[in-house]
Amino acid sequence: MQGETLETVTETLTTTQRLLQNMNDGLVKDALSKFLPDAFAFLWAVIFALITYVVGRKIILLILKIIQKSMEKHDVDTGVRQFVNSVVKVILYVFLLICILNIFGIETSSVAAGVASLGLTAGLALQGSLSNFAGGVLILVLHPFVVGDYIIEDTHGNEGTVTEITIFYTKLRTIDNKLIVIPNGTLANNSLTNATHSDRRQIDLTVSIGYDDDIKKAKKILEDLVSAEPRRFKDMDTNIFVKELAASSVELGMRFWVPTTSYWNIRWDMLEKVKYAFDENGITIPFQQVDVNMKEDR
Repeated sequence: MQGETLETVTETLTTTQRLLQNMNDGLVKDALSKFLPDAFAFLWAVIFALITYVVGRKIILLILKIIQKSMEKHDVDTGVRQFVNSVVKVILYVFLLICILNIFGIETSSVAAGVASLGLTAGLALQGSLSNFAGGVLILVLHPFVVGDYIIEDTHGNEGTVTEITIFYTKLRTIDNKLIVIPNGTLANNSLTNATHSDRRQIDLTVSIGYDDDIKKAKKILEDLVSAEPRRFKDMDTNIFVKELAASSVELGMRFWVPTTSYWNIRWDMLEKVKYAFDENGITIPFQQVDVNMKEDR
């Protein structure tokens, strides 16, 4: 009796083990049969996406290079070249991103629908950026300045030489080599001064002499200094005049035209020459002073 019971238990365990083994084999095989194709497909998609990115990036750089050479050949303004380069670069990289998304099964129509649905929200959130983009377009169309011009932004007093005009910002390089980045919208919607728009510029200096000094002699000294300046435009008017009778001095004005590129050097040289010439000829340059009269008590 016990032998039969033991045999029955053994058969039951064996049967159960076989059923479990068959069940496990079936589940594992089903899981592998479903997972492995998807895993290999995703792996190939990643590899293909990387290849697409590398090749696409090289193609983008080649296209940008061709566009730049074409614009240089047609003597397009530097600012326009920089702006177009930025815009085309963004467009091409967006197109490359869409191609990579298609590799992973994300259809272009889905991307377009997503962009459309977010368009209003993005537009509201990026009002400043859109304004700067529009400002950049206006700058390139109206040409208030170009790359290489020295401009002064009147609202905040920023000034420097324009080095780059991008999609959203204009970059200035100051005299002491600082970089100033100004939004295009600010430059397009506010007043600014372009100090180098013309190839010639007028130097307007004011020098002071004392009331006891000879005005005619001082004016003659200034006329001689201007006449001796070789860098000025000799075909343009020179003016030496009494500008103002101030509280403690007589203000003499001197105006003459020079090349824009030499403006500051000539201005600094002339101020130094005026000081030396006045000292040699006994012309005083008065400093601000106050006369105090003491009244005695009686």
